[in-house]
Amino acid sequence: MIAVALYFRGFCGVRRIFNVMLRHLKKPVLTVLRWQLAATAVLMLIAALVAGGHGAASALAGGLVSITAGLAAALAASTGNAKSAGGIVLSALRAEAVKLGLAVLLLWLVLVNYREAVVGALIAAFVVTLLIFAMAFFVRDY
Repeated sequence: MIAVALYFRGFCGVRRIFNVMLRHLKKPVLTVLRWQLAATAVLMLIAALVAGGHGAASALAGGLVSITAGLAAALAASTGNAKSAGGIVLSALRAEAVKLGLAVLLLWLVLVNYREAVVGALIAAFVVTLLIFAMAFFVRDY
């Protein structure tokens, strides 16, 4: 179980929002998060064997980019207050826009700032963990 404790006064609202997200999406998001972390670890080991330390760091960065974007999308989806089918669709589209925008931004930051990045390992870990996040739909709540 992942426990997040934020004790700074400025983060009080963030803690409330994070708790709301976990209450609505706890099982699917946490299950998929575990799968993503496991896949990232496996891809890191493979990249370390193939491309060395920079390959492992690149795989870690790719996995973390996808995990971060997915958690931001889950947070955006859970804060929606949709009361109709159209509202639910708009909330889902907003969450996907957040995920796509954050993923592009983080990938750009990694590629610009990490000169020795092994692009194949970075993209492979990103794509695999991104596909795993899509499996949250199939996780049952009970």
